[in-house]
Amino acid sequence: MPIYEYRCGACGRSFERLVHGQQAVACPACDSTDVKRLLSLFGFKSGQGFVASASGGGCGCGRGGCGCH
Repeated sequence: MPIYEYRCGACGRSFERLVHGQQAVACPACDSTDVKRLLSLFGFKSGQGFVASASGGGCGCGRGGCGCH
């Protein structure tokens, strides 16, 4: 079950929501369903701690390797 980031078109608030399937999402501030899912970065845990996907540049490339080629 992924957690998605959203922005409300009615009040402009950004929020995260755990989504089950095609579940409808409403803004927690104004209860509007005029929400847009945002492009989110993902992260992963490595031996040196938490690493965000964009920390090494595009395509997850960085420090001696590239996951996009």
